Amino acid sequence: MKEYLASQVRNVAILGHLGSGKTSLAESVLYVGKAIAKKGEVERKSTVSDYLVEEQTRQTSLSTALLPVEWNGFKINFLDTPGSEEFVGEVENDLTVCSGAVLLIDATKGVEVGTERLWDELRSRNIPTIIFINKMDKENVKFEKVLENIKSSFGPRAIPLCWPIGQENDFRGFVDAIDKKAQIFNGKQLVDAEIPAELTDQLEELTMTISEAVAETSEELLEKFFGGEELTPAEVKQGVRTGTLSGEIFPIIVGSATKDITVDALLSMIGAYLPSPVDQAGMKAINTKDGSEIAKEVKEEEPFSAYVFKTLVDPFLGTISFFKVQTGSTANLAEVYVPNIDSNAKVGQFITLMGKNQIAVDVLHAGDIGAVAKMGELATGYTMCDKKAQVRYVAPELPTPVIYVAIAAKTKQDEDKMSTSLQKLNLEDPSFEIKRNPETAQLLIGGQGMTHIGYILEKMKNMFKVEVTQSDQKIVYRETIRKTGSAQGRHKKQSGGAGQFGDVWIRFEPSEVDFEFASEVVGGSVPKNYFPAVEKGLQDCLVHGPLAGFPVIGVRAVLYDGSYHPVDSNEISFKIAAALSFKEACKSIKPTILEPVMEVKVIVKSDYVGDVMGDMNKRRGQVLGIDPLPNGKQCITAEVPEAEITKYATDLKAMTQASGRFSRRFVRYADVPEHLVAKIIAEYKKEN
Repeated sequence: MKEYLASQVRNVAILGHLGSGKTSLAESVLYVGKAIAKKGEVERKSTVSDYLVEEQTRQTSLSTALLPVEWNGFKINFLDTPGSEEFVGEVENDLTVCSGAVLLIDATKGVEVGTERLWDELRSRNIPTIIFINKMDKENVKFEKVLENIKSSFGPRAIPLCWPIGQENDFRGFVDAIDKKAQIFNGKQLVDAEIPAELTDQLEELTMTISEAVAETSEELLEKFFGGEELTPAEVKQGVRTGTLSGEIFPIIVGSATKDITVDALLSMIGAYLPSPVDQAGMKAINTKDGSEIAKEVKEEEPFSAYVFKTLVDPFLGTISFFKVQTGSTANLAEVYVPNIDSNAKVGQFITLMGKNQIAVDVLHAGDIGAVAKMGELATGYTMCDKKAQVRYVAPELPTPVIYVAIAAKTKQDEDKMSTSLQKLNLEDPSFEIKRNPETAQLLIGGQGMTHIGYILEKMKNMFKVEVTQSDQKIVYRETIRKTGSAQGRHKKQSGGAGQFGDVWIRFEPSEVDFEFASEVVGGSVPKNYFPAVEKGLQDCLVHGPLAGFPVIGVRAVLYDGSYHPVDSNEISFKIAAALSFKEACKSIKPTILEPVMEVKVIVKSDYVGDVMGDMNKRRGQVLGIDPLPNGKQCITAEVPEAEITKYATDLKAMTQASGRFSRRFVRYADVPEHLVAKIIAEYKKEN
């Protein structure tokens, strides 16, 4: 593969709702771009980008694949992204290094839930986007209806640059509204043809729409347009590029990825209308010397720096780190500095990948994407740079898990390998969380949904031969007291020689903090040197509460009286006495159970607000507020017990036709309703 400078590079994400044909398009651009000699098929499990066993089994992309294609003097680094919204962490990292995107729309379905979500993400980042209406060869496709659907969803700035020729099986190309010529697919590529007479009116109307949009991109074109002069094709193309880069125009093209129809036109459009890395805004970075935030633009003449946006783990080859060169080049680079760990690292052969196939490269210039193997110092979100020109790029903030599953190894042998394999998979996907809860003795996996978690566990089985069982997450409750009361704790033991004696009177009060200890002892009834033992005795006994064994919080203990023996008293005696005092006091201080309460922010379309709020009430939740968002969406903020939302990710999908999403965070512990306390206690005792 040749060397390419930044102006010749296009880093493009292929995005779309699940099943819109992203992988088929990825295969088609490789074939049309002559990067591969034979096309694979999703159904035959033979595509370049879906090479993982898990992807082939499910016939859907679960991990981003890098696919470089050379076309008309450009190098286009395609990133074929996962379609499921549960892999949002992967997409977030991909978009950090992409300067453009191709958003697929299934012509048989129009704008879907996932399409809307991706559109919002692209617009929030101001990423120039080409819309590719795929599957134009399928039955019952009505182009005008699809176009109307796109404009109602994305606005009038989404403008078709062509009009399809033929329908269903007869779809064979389009009329180019800029060059005003028909383009028919001859089985290999588009060739010029006569414009069908029945499309003359559509062409005229489309030309006017494009000219109006283009005229607004510059005063010169606007003046010419309103002066009644016709814009030249060159002026229109320049205007489309200007409008696409600024977000004023989103070009639409039609095609069929499985039949390769118009894919060559799409490749040319990417080179002509999507930005090079030089056109992209500077990447957010931190100057490691003074901590200031800077924007690093893509520049060849500056010292080397690169951002690692993806990591692959191979049990035999080690890690493969994908990166984008932001400044400088990899020429003569033998060592880099990794500011995230304040360490130097030696580098080996730089490569690019086509799916899983590694391709050696001599030099990667600023703006280009490549990879490097066996650099254990690197992880997703890390920076490589010249130590004399230190910089650290800011990684995107990934969403926190919304659902947790407890896992356990099936065998003792698997148990030994489980932790290591999970840590390696976490290098690949930092958006999932691994945590061990010492209170419930559960190992938890947190992710964006059951598809996300299922993929992780399936990959652990296939790659590392580790099998696990799954169970529900146990809720971590707490216990507390609701009344003030006092009790004596007296410990006396005689066994021949030196005995044990400790006697305390302690008052227990509800408190706003987890635990407080104070003394009101007068006259030395309990010597001060035993106060720490009394406090420690209470802390130890509060680890396991009197009702169900959950830790006790919100207690203030005041030692106000007691007695001691000059010979038999010791620290252990007073520790035991303190525990006995609390046990006795529980008869009057009304112990109860507390449950964790989470703050959830649920983003849904306005149509579903009523359903979500009604459901939240059924879950014992309290809605705190509703805030309007762009594009007819609302953000519902509520507080709800964690026990009621352990599977909310799945329930919300069903409730909102997969359009809703939410985040959660712990806020506090609150009283469990009286009628549920006995049930929780019974469940705990049954398990233990």
